[in-house]
Amino acid sequence: MPILSSAGRKGPDVRSDCFIQFEPRQTGGIEIAITSKVASMYGEALRRQALQVLTDLAVSDGRLEIDDAGALPWTVAARIECAVIRALYPAASTAELNAPPPKRPAHLPPFKPYCLYGITRDRMRRSRLYLPGNEPKFFVNAGLHNPDGIILDLEDSVAPTEKDAARLLVRNTLRQVNFYSAERMVRINQGALGMLDLEAVVPHNVHTILIPKVETAAQVIAVDEYIQRIINTNADADADVEKNSKFQIPNSKLFLMPIVESALGGINAYQIATASPNVVALAVGLEDYTADIGVQRTLEGKESFWLRSQVVNAARAAGIQPIDTVFSDVNDMESLRMSVLEAKALGFDGKGCIHPRQIAVVHQAFTSDKNEIEKALRIVQAFEEAQAKGLGVVALGSKMIDPPVVKRALRVVNEAKATGVL
Repeated sequence: MPILSSAGRKGPDVRSDCFIQFEPRQTGGIEIAITSKVASMYGEALRRQALQVLTDLAVSDGRLEIDDAGALPWTVAARIECAVIRALYPAASTAELNAPPPKRPAHLPPFKPYCLYGITRDRMRRSRLYLPGNEPKFFVNAGLHNPDGIILDLEDSVAPTEKDAARLLVRNTLRQVNFYSAERMVRINQGALGMLDLEAVVPHNVHTILIPKVETAAQVIAVDEYIQRIINTNADADADVEKNSKFQIPNSKLFLMPIVESALGGINAYQIATASPNVVALAVGLEDYTADIGVQRTLEGKESFWLRSQVVNAARAAGIQPIDTVFSDVNDMESLRMSVLEAKALGFDGKGCIHPRQIAVVHQAFTSDKNEIEKALRIVQAFEEAQAKGLGVVALGSKMIDPPVVKRALRVVNEAKATGVL
């Protein structure tokens, strides 16, 4: 009996998405039915795209229904692919992980040029905006809010039954959506699901992989090695199509950001931070941590002081960036500002955001004020003058300046330059 499958969403509140229903058949060719408010303008283009995706997936017979709510082509392609896979390969999500990554489908949307630039390991990561990986309506305009990083989330924000759909959607998003200067991040799932996530996104120009609920260095090493395996496999496959940007892997390596979310993770924080040279930051997650130690998370945060301090010190000892958790009340901007100032005072370099309106507050609070910058400039100037004179001691007025103070001042000045304040 044919399996009738579906993917995507429909309903009065759905936008920038579509609902796909697919019924495989043995004969009769392809039948396509389209429901869309813009069918008069884009119906034929939608039909052509659907036929192309089905052809690339080697589907020659079946009925496809498309209920369109303003979905862009890369979303439509991901939803059709998901519906077809669910019908024809229902066990695909449990594929053998020791096998090479599957051959990439020919219908992948080509890379847009603005999706191909790289990211430096020591860039600012003051803000990182979480976007649910199965909600295309949030993707297109996310870069306009100027976060330092955009996280396409495949973990907690995606229902277990939609993990397969989110992978395909995030993959196509990485190839097509302009996030401007934001670092392109993906938070994967734990364990075997996370390895499937890597297979889906690594070849498609993600900059940084967030690894959730890390408790040991071995978890980071496993992800790092699997990423390299995928890169090597795809590099071999791309040898004869090197000039075709549709198949190129722009990055030869990816950065990693482990997230520490438990007591055990806190105890092993330094080992986690130094597990791979590709680790560029260590983040903390407090919802799971407070549940792990059996307490309620509070605005004051006394219950999480130990873990946050562990993460900061482990990151600094490893020479990477410590990143604070998200602030969950999107309407309380003043409490958010105080939370960021506290995080900065503890030594954090950045904070997670769950709504675009939080980004400006986070950036402002992490930016040094005028007095801090002026003092840092005086210290740096005194340091440069002492170096020019061959002096081993730096003095500012009657006060001697220790090397750590100079280092901190240089960091403030560099931050001010990077943010345009200087």
